[in-house]
Amino acid sequence: MLGLGAYRPRRVVPNSEIVDRIESSDEWIRTRSGIGARRWAEADETIVGMSTAAARQALTATGIDADQIDAVVLATSSQMVLGPSAAAVVATELGMHDTAAFDISAGCAGFCYALANAANLVRAGEARYVLVIGVERLSDLLDPTDRTCAFIFADGAGAVVVGAAESEGIGPVAWGSDGSQTAAIKQDKDFQQYFAEVAAAEASGGTSERPYIRMNGQAVFRWAVTFLEKACRDALDRAGVAVEDLDAFVPHQANSRITDALIRVLGVPDTVTVARDIAETGNTSAASIPLAMEELLRTGGAQQGDTALLLGFGAGLAYAGQVVRMPTIG
Repeated sequence: MLGLGAYRPRRVVPNSEIVDRIESSDEWIRTRSGIGARRWAEADETIVGMSTAAARQALTATGIDADQIDAVVLATSSQMVLGPSAAAVVATELGMHDTAAFDISAGCAGFCYALANAANLVRAGEARYVLVIGVERLSDLLDPTDRTCAFIFADGAGAVVVGAAESEGIGPVAWGSDGSQTAAIKQDKDFQQYFAEVAAAEASGGTSERPYIRMNGQAVFRWAVTFLEKACRDALDRAGVAVEDLDAFVPHQANSRITDALIRVLGVPDTVTVARDIAETGNTSAASIPLAMEELLRTGGAQQGDTALLLGFGAGLAYAGQVVRMPTIG
């Protein structure tokens, strides 16, 4: 990763704006998730707009021009249209021409999936530089009264430029999925069902609810704390790195209790900086890891070139992780 950029929506939403609708409290939210505030996008802060802003920062940090990018790989689960791909539109917004571009849908593991694909494109000689973007507008998919989700998910974008280097900067990926647990995090109805409900409501004079994200938090937590240790150790082993060799650990910012559990089972030493961006950013799914990397680099918690373990996990259920060298920021 040669350079990194980030976009955080303007609107900061503290817990106090959410608690009444879910009959909760600031203390309960902080205890359950570690979240004190999050960012929700305004109408003009679109998937494409946030992606483009983060990408421009990443290009600036890298010092290369947009026309040198050979592919754009964009990870998201909240693009509200099926086509064209957001990646293709972002490429055009950045002034690219005839550039390969495609979207990846792998939930909260999306950025690490996209990063693995980008690294392999460069290794194979299929691309000189690849722009990788993780972006979400999950506030569009939130039921504001849902006690399990309304306080967790948020919006934002992060981007990195991937290119060749003299030494390995993105280790082999450890990834996988378990489709038997799709009910743990899912959209509660498909759009065909939604359109049918809308038609029925119009005919009867009733109303219909749009599709929302639903989550079984306990199921996700059990899976995370029992399975993800293996995923982390696989990523470390494939890179030939011990946990003691790490400078930073950047897990998906899903829940501070999951992060704490992973630190314990992995035996992460105190010398390793652990990303805690969830406290002020919330869970931004595919944008979570690049935003957390940016926060560490911006605040001095990590430095360019540091060795870090990334781990994305969530809807699918899917996971992906790799050992990387931290990039520079724009």
